[in-house]
Amino acid sequence: MPPSLQATLDNLVARYERPAFIADDPIAFPHAFDDPRDQEVIGLFAALLAWGRRSIINSKLAELVERMDYRPYRFVRDFRPARDEARLAGFKHRTFQPADAFALTCALQATLYAYDSLEALFATHLPAGAPDIGPAIQGFSDTLLTITPEAPMRTKHFARPSTGSACKRLAMYARWMVRSGPVDLGLWNSVSPAQLVLPLDVHTGRQARRLGLLTRRQDDWKAVHELTALCRAFCPDDPARYDFALFGVGAYGGERLEEGR
Repeated sequence: MPPSLQATLDNLVARYERPAFIADDPIAFPHAFDDPRDQEVIGLFAALLAWGRRSIINSKLAELVERMDYRPYRFVRDFRPARDEARLAGFKHRTFQPADAFALTCALQATLYAYDSLEALFATHLPAGAPDIGPAIQGFSDTLLTITPEAPMRTKHFARPSTGSACKRLAMYARWMVRSGPVDLGLWNSVSPAQLVLPLDVHTGRQARRLGLLTRRQDDWKAVHELTALCRAFCPDDPARYDFALFGVGAYGGERLEEGR
């Protein structure tokens, strides 16, 4: 790849990886909390609901946080179905239904009791020396799908590399939790930024192909590996930084993102 392509990507990252990015993005919700436990929990909800127009996503997340009395970690930790299920009644976003909100809350509660944190669960499934977080995404999803058999999650909300999925939302969640910077939170120390993969969906895939970063036609796990390998060649320690270039140019086009906007 020509050096000019890396320079183009680096310039796009510099344009979009700025505090002004946060306000209109679902990552604003974990940023709104000071307690890392709250950030970790609401961050997962935010990543899983990040589907569709960002204004609508953020409206639904604001509704969810209100239903949780603005204490997502405590809401999950102390959740009692007989007492609290009604708090989630009627909450939905696209295919994420009230039953999904209930099942995810139950699964997260069981996970927090078993592992103490979502980071610990993620790290448990990341082998020493693993080149990327694929095994951790797989184990993370498998656990949350099965840890509460009495209230199972639907598989459509927890993608896994074993099915060929690009796992965009969980790759994005990992980026939020692992990377430090003006946008990402840098909460998790047990995963290296070098192990992150690019969050890939139809929009970022289109931009990646337009820029010559991706040849595979399907937006699947193989495409994630192809795209991440190229970005890792540009920045071995932090390939996922280029997510800001691909998402930013797709969301904003040539428009400049201004501070405070």
